[in-house]
Amino acid sequence: MTASSRKVIIVGHSERPEAPVVAHQAVEWLRNHGHVPVAQAVDIQSLGLDVDLCTETDIASAELVLSIGGDGTMLRSVHVLNGRVVPLIGVNLGQLGYLAVVEDDEVIEALDVWHNGTEGTEYHYDVRMLLEVSMWANGARLSNHLAMNEVVIEKSEAGHTVRLGVDIDKAMFTTYAADGLILATPTGSTAYSMSARGPILSPRLRAILMTPVSPHMLFDRSMVLDPQELVRIEILGHRSVNVATDGELVHTLRPGDVVEVRAAQEVARFVRFKEQRFHQTLKSKFGLSDR
Repeated sequence: MTASSRKVIIVGHSERPEAPVVAHQAVEWLRNHGHVPVAQAVDIQSLGLDVDLCTETDIASAELVLSIGGDGTMLRSVHVLNGRVVPLIGVNLGQLGYLAVVEDDEVIEALDVWHNGTEGTEYHYDVRMLLEVSMWANGARLSNHLAMNEVVIEKSEAGHTVRLGVDIDKAMFTTYAADGLILATPTGSTAYSMSARGPILSPRLRAILMTPVSPHMLFDRSMVLDPQELVRIEILGHRSVNVATDGELVHTLRPGDVVEVRAAQEVARFVRFKEQRFHQTLKSKFGLSDR
């Protein structure tokens, strides 16, 4: 691999004071080992980096993304890649994370293992499912998005519920009267869906989790769907809804508009350096006792 193609994308959390320190250490190590660090303008500015501006070509050919911050920064890193399967190393600067698992004092060691180690022995890849989200109005496609955690179709006005007609694999299921509806990946089952009383799924699964938010109806259960099942949500009634992917508002839809959600062909690929059992992370996160 030539030096010009050995691009590593740096993504950082602008509000973490440790992030610039870790980023500068990583940039120095990368350059000393023949890699070319690049970053988007927002990260160059917030982290104070002296690196080249990341281009679409760099994203397409990158060999690694170094995500410095926490799980939210990991989500942003996945969105930067926009479906391209580039390995991500997540550096955790916040509380115990589900996605970012390398601590700030382990970054150089992790980079060294990734650079010199053997996949399957010193490190391995943890592959995570994504959702493909399509929105339609008057039969015309509005936009497409990928989601790592979830897509949320939720009321845009406080104090009101919305009506959402749900089809599963082209068969009418039901109409939800609720504050909203969450379609989550197994990775996202520990995010908003869990707050709405949804189940926790192992991230090794491929499934679509559908959880209503504060439903005003007798049926208030979450459903775990096969990843091959297409979920179609039509906005009913007379109120608009907001659609957000991984916490970012992407569209406001009107009655008659449609959201389609399915398992994406694209995946996210995380670099792991030691055996990390999801249920042990969960145990630590919630302070569960052994007995």
